[in-house]
Amino acid sequence: MKTKAIILDEKAIQRAITRIANEIIERNKGIEEIILVGIETRGLPFANRLADKIHEIEGERLPVLSLDITLYRDDLTEIYKDPLVKDKKLQKDINNKIIVLVDDVIFTGRTVRAALDALIDMGRPSKVQLAVLIDRGHRELPIRPDYIGKNVPTSKSEIVEVNFKEVDKIDQVVIKEKR
Repeated sequence: MKTKAIILDEKAIQRAITRIANEIIERNKGIEEIILVGIETRGLPFANRLADKIHEIEGERLPVLSLDITLYRDDLTEIYKDPLVKDKKLQKDINNKIIVLVDDVIFTGRTVRAALDALIDMGRPSKVQLAVLIDRGHRELPIRPDYIGKNVPTSKSEIVEVNFKEVDKIDQVVIKEKR
């Protein structure tokens, strides 16, 4: 795949994280009862960075949990021949907590739907909010993020690739053209 454009560099990602962290604090009138839940794979480093920024602002560190939605996907058989079953329990009680679900990109909404199913199987949060670094449109389900780093109108023939140093050794968001 050919890189078409770099839409966020390291500094732009940092600015988006700072803005989203402040929006989370403001919308929830502080950070009481908030738990960040990163959707694996790239939602987790994004959630950790949000927690770091909120700690820098508020002086308290929010819990960050990891959520594997593999078995909740509606396209599971198309992606995995033999999916691995992991322990599906979250590492903390989410009942009556404000959950901020964190992912790198929202596209059709199907990943978020799977994450909501997984969360509800694990407890009953008082509220679920959604934070994404990139909203690229093309929703197939009525799901809308509460916090968005950047809206990036794309065609369906394009791919938005988010890279985090923790996973990819570089911080950037690029648009690639499918061949």
